[in-house]
Amino acid sequence: MARVTTRVDTVDLGEPDRDTLALSGALTFATAARAFAEGGRALASGVQTRLDLAGVNRADSAGLACVLALAANASRAGRRLAVVHWPEGLRALAAVCDVETLLGRSVDQPAAV
Repeated sequence: MARVTTRVDTVDLGEPDRDTLALSGALTFATAARAFAEGGRALASGVQTRLDLAGVNRADSAGLACVLALAANASRAGRRLAVVHWPEGLRALAAVCDVETLLGRSVDQPAAV
């Protein structure tokens, strides 16, 4: 008999320091709504200026939309949210979708000389 396995995507939010909200795990269609809701609550009640994506091991277009929406919410609240440590796949998706300019230099790209 064949064994069927399913993958359950999970995403976790942490606050490693006062200025940082960190996402880890899979930022996908299955998790983006929860990440956005929990991240939005954390940003609304905190003083974070940085969204750290170093722990994100998989992401898709819903994950990118989540990151953009969190940055937009912070902007509407009068704060700039620097997005750091972009996973390469998510950075490439932002470039393909031509949205990296919406995040300014927060896409971890060095400034042009």
